[in-house]
Amino acid sequence: MTSRLNTQFGGLSLRSPVIVGASPLSMNENTRLEMQQSGAGAIVLPSLFEEQVIDWSWNNGRKLTVRERGILEQSDRTKHHWACPDADSYLALVNRASSLQDIPIIASLNGYTAGGWMDFAGELEEAGAGAIELNVHHSRAREYVSSAEIEMTILDAIRDINSAITVPLFVKLGSNFTSLPHIARQLLSGAQGMVLHGRAPKVDICLDTLRLASRWRITGADEELDSLDTLMQVHSHCPAMSLAASGGVGNADQLTKVLLAGADVAMVTSAIYREGAGVIQTMLEGLVSFMEKHEMQTLRDLQMQRPLEFTSDEERTAYIAALTAHLREGKPSSASI
Repeated sequence: MTSRLNTQFGGLSLRSPVIVGASPLSMNENTRLEMQQSGAGAIVLPSLFEEQVIDWSWNNGRKLTVRERGILEQSDRTKHHWACPDADSYLALVNRASSLQDIPIIASLNGYTAGGWMDFAGELEEAGAGAIELNVHHSRAREYVSSAEIEMTILDAIRDINSAITVPLFVKLGSNFTSLPHIARQLLSGAQGMVLHGRAPKVDICLDTLRLASRWRITGADEELDSLDTLMQVHSHCPAMSLAASGGVGNADQLTKVLLAGADVAMVTSAIYREGAGVIQTMLEGLVSFMEKHEMQTLRDLQMQRPLEFTSDEERTAYIAALTAHLREGKPSSASI
């Protein structure tokens, strides 16, 4: 793939702005190789869930909190959804994938309650993970006094995990936060990148049994992007934070749009389910064609053409300084507008 697509995402040097999002697809070695050959910049492995990390911590002699014991007791209900049977198997997967692939392998953790996150994050780094994605999933509102308490608990967990590793930490957030632009600024002290947005199964009610049901589906090829506005808001408010677009990026036009909106990379998953790993190459070829049409030599040229509005020359200057800093260093700086 042409070097003009080289980019940075939160400290990772990537050969392209397409990252394969977390899914069971990346469990297969041949599929990962196809993704790499098609031009993927990195691959996110399927998620390991907090109950699995709690079980690993308990097996390694750490005392569990009352909350963690409660989660572990309920884990039998979730086992059939796990891509990896246990944490040790996941470490083996990370080790093998990172040793066989020429692109970064990103480990994925789902949750934030587990007190063993710090120890296990260090194990993931030692196994070869190029970065760690924390897919934040908080408990129901009744367990907290306020939304501020939820956010503070998450921020504390992220800072703790980040302090235990030297590889980049990316935080994957859902869209149901009060203000993602403000969260982005707070996350600068603990995360090197944000993924917008994390998706969750849709809750449904079965009218035959009167029971709750969770339904998961891949994004349709004809669905519109729903993250452009949020990407632009977060990026304009906190340009020092590296962003990944997630959800609905399935063709070259959508890839180009999220990059123009403020994303450094795009997470692609549903399109690979629908069309196979070759869709990555098709998307990148379309991006190159767009860049050639507009006489852009590198992705930085594209980024400097983002359609952001500024109320003063000072804001524009601050934006360029922040963008240049994190592209050069690969890590967020404290500069923001």
